[in-house]
Amino acid sequence: MSVISVESRKNLGYWGITVYGRKHCYRLYTKHFNEAVHWACAIQKIIDTKAPVETPTQLLIRDIEENKFHPEVVEHIYQHNPILKYTQSPLYAPLLPFPYGSLEHTYHSGKGYGSIRDEAVKLFNCLQQLESARDPVPIIQGVLQTCLDLRPLRDEVYCQLVKQTSYTPAPYTAAHLRYWQLLTCMSCTFLPGPTVLKYLRFHLKRIQSQSPESEMDNYASFISEALEKTKCRECVPSWEEIQMLMNREEMLCTVHYPGPGSCQLYISSHTTANEVVRRMQEKLGLQDSKNTFALYQQNALWEQPVAGSTLIADVLTSLSAKESESKSQWKLCFKLYCLLDADSISVDSVEYLLLFEQCHEMVVRGQLPACEEDLQALAALRLQCLMGDFSTHAPCPPLDELFPGHMLEARILVSLSAPQTLPPCPVAAQGCPATQRFPSGLLAGTLWNHTATAAHKQKVEQDLRLRSRLKEEAAAVMGSILERWKGLAGYSCRDSMAAYLTIARQWSGFGCTLYEVDFYISSTGSFSQKLWLGVAATAVSLYRQGEAEALESFPYGQICSYGVSDSNTFKITAGDRDLLFETTKLTEIMQLMNAYFSAIHRQRGKGGEGPDPTIAESTDVGFHHLTSTLTPALLELPSHPV
Repeated sequence: MSVISVESRKNLGYWGITVYGRKHCYRLYTKHFNEAVHWACAIQKIIDTKAPVETPTQLLIRDIEENKFHPEVVEHIYQHNPILKYTQSPLYAPLLPFPYGSLEHTYHSGKGYGSIRDEAVKLFNCLQQLESARDPVPIIQGVLQTCLDLRPLRDEVYCQLVKQTSYTPAPYTAAHLRYWQLLTCMSCTFLPGPTVLKYLRFHLKRIQSQSPESEMDNYASFISEALEKTKCRECVPSWEEIQMLMNREEMLCTVHYPGPGSCQLYISSHTTANEVVRRMQEKLGLQDSKNTFALYQQNALWEQPVAGSTLIADVLTSLSAKESESKSQWKLCFKLYCLLDADSISVDSVEYLLLFEQCHEMVVRGQLPACEEDLQALAALRLQCLMGDFSTHAPCPPLDELFPGHMLEARILVSLSAPQTLPPCPVAAQGCPATQRFPSGLLAGTLWNHTATAAHKQKVEQDLRLRSRLKEEAAAVMGSILERWKGLAGYSCRDSMAAYLTIARQWSGFGCTLYEVDFYISSTGSFSQKLWLGVAATAVSLYRQGEAEALESFPYGQICSYGVSDSNTFKITAGDRDLLFETTKLTEIMQLMNAYFSAIHRQRGKGGEGPDPTIAESTDVGFHHLTSTLTPALLELPSHPV
């Protein structure tokens, strides 16, 4: 029996409670809220005094556990209790107890779930359909999705699978092995509760002793190993992963790194991001680097670091879902994370290439403050590195892959605010057409306005004028870049990268990671909007967007604590000052600061051979308080060598 909490019946003017029993349901109403609460508490108190209901399956599981060292007793239990053995008949009630009228399913009511008891019975029907299904993957995915959404059903499905793999009439047929394949997928996705886990382990050992060197033995061995490693998954395994698990194989994962390079690695359902990072470092010869690395989820416009304990299988599944939703290409990328020592990087190493490529990404995004002449010089060096010496026949990358688009917008805004006769624009060289792709910020005001036809026509004309000006400016900038490119004849790829990084290093914040801050306020009263928060190896700094000089800088030795104060506010305490930042990048900032503090701690020898500086897993509301020796009392130290 169970009681549903007090509910309002506003249309009737009553308060009601619902009492569910095995066969009947009672709804009690009163005009007084306090009386309804009193009824609910009184009934629940009586229910709580009664011993918990145990199903026959639960009682038999306990008997098996108590007699597991007496095979003849266990055999007797199985032979005289058909509920423990395979059946082709439907199941009319769950194997485990669930509250009557449970409302846990209402949290996923949009997916059409019924009560927990009803879903348990439906799942057994799905299991039986596996035997005759032409393609079992959709059924397996459906069962796993239901177990992901409705946690109480996980133990139930495990018990149902143990039942269907016990005393099967035709144990070696492909139809019967479908149950073992689903059990394999379950074991790599969810762990059962302690009692069911013991029962499952006993079942697996029993099968292995009864059917050695069989496919069932192979599946049982695989499942036993999986249960030692499995953590609860965030996503249901993909079609590809289920296929691999059904064959007890590993998946092939492609990991990109800046530039055209990529590596292919075999991963299991249990492979974490830190394992992939270590293997990538080994493949690329970066084991001895003083800097640290991370995996990133990335597309053309967005990227986010992957936390160390995250399962790569979950990441690949989520990227596949994002691709189908957004129609954009997503990939897993290996990149520099903490730049602790740029000077020690050899110019002949892969690490130097990573530094060059990531520096160029910052330039194109407009996150490297520099004058336009320097930006054009960087674009020319990029072309020399990619294409070699200038040629009119060389296919030229679009401008937005060489030069920050916001600079073009700035030139247009300046010319519009101070109208003057424009000088003739040099024409881009043949074979290097001006880019058509620009950020839409400048044109945001030229969108449709439905208030009047005249206003709409005016905006369309303004849009065309602005686009025309953007094309003219793009052609002018590309022409200047091409002229600079011609002057770099004879530069090797390595010379071009070295010259590029020499210009970039002129910025005092070189090597930091910039995060957009919507609003900043200090306890001293200063405040500002639209800033960059730069997190580097030695300090945290504030910049006005596009400006090279830091407004303020806080060396790590001055920072007393830092942390997330609410859903979109990050707080740093430096000395007697409290600094509040409103940003959407709370998790990333917390992870990177944790990694830098951990690295400093290791370098100063305070932690001996402690954990490598990595992405932190915990971003709970709270603060990391630091001692004067820079030994961070972190909520959780970062977990993989990023």
